[in-house]
Amino acid sequence: MVDVAALDKVYPSGTVALRGITLAVAAGELLTLLGPSGCGKSTLLRVMAGLAEASAGTVSWWGGDARRLGEPGRHVAFVFQEPTLMPWASVAANVRLPLELAHRPRAESDRAVREALALVGLEGFAASYPRELSGGMQMRVSIARALATKPDLLLMDEPFGALDEITRGKLDADLLELWERRHLTVVFVTHSVYEAVFLSTRVMVLSARPGRIAGERVIDEPFPRNDDFRTSLRFAEHCRALSSLLVEASEARA
Repeated sequence: MVDVAALDKVYPSGTVALRGITLAVAAGELLTLLGPSGCGKSTLLRVMAGLAEASAGTVSWWGGDARRLGEPGRHVAFVFQEPTLMPWASVAANVRLPLELAHRPRAESDRAVREALALVGLEGFAASYPRELSGGMQMRVSIARALATKPDLLLMDEPFGALDEITRGKLDADLLELWERRHLTVVFVTHSVYEAVFLSTRVMVLSARPGRIAGERVIDEPFPRNDDFRTSLRFAEHCRALSSLLVEASEARA
């Protein structure tokens, strides 16, 4: 779905955020980007979303350039670190926003909003306002807004990082259920080794800035995953291996 080759990203200030990134995102995988703070994970995700331009190298989507984004079967949705909801608008209006921007018919968008809210367990909150919801529920609204467009590729920039561990664990499990049910392809950014192992089919580790691919690990474990997996020896083995790789990546220098 996305092919990144020899990608560099340099900001106007001269800061080199990414150097020589090459990776491919295959249909149906849940790929996690893991790395130390400031290593360029979010920057890479934004480039993959078409929200930022590379300074060098190439990015292709479904074998073509950015003009292919939005074609049938080539829809991309982005979930930010914060819910980024309109505080003056209802939950339903927040979820409907990308459909209105796309000029979808009202009956079609209403149906899509209902379906998206049902997917994230917020059927009874369409008329509520963001201030009336917990942090976890606000993030569910943000995810519903992304799902309302029926994306083929879902990009998520550390969406659960600010939540408590119990809420975060529940949303991780919910995300896996959505991924399986909707046959999504997901690229997920996190700082958490444990979250990466629980969610992923594959984890790519980025080095300290400038971000480079320091290594990867395939999490070849069956789905669905639950609390039994979190307490298993296999889970611990994956976590130890990724933690070691992360330490090496954090100490790496260009």
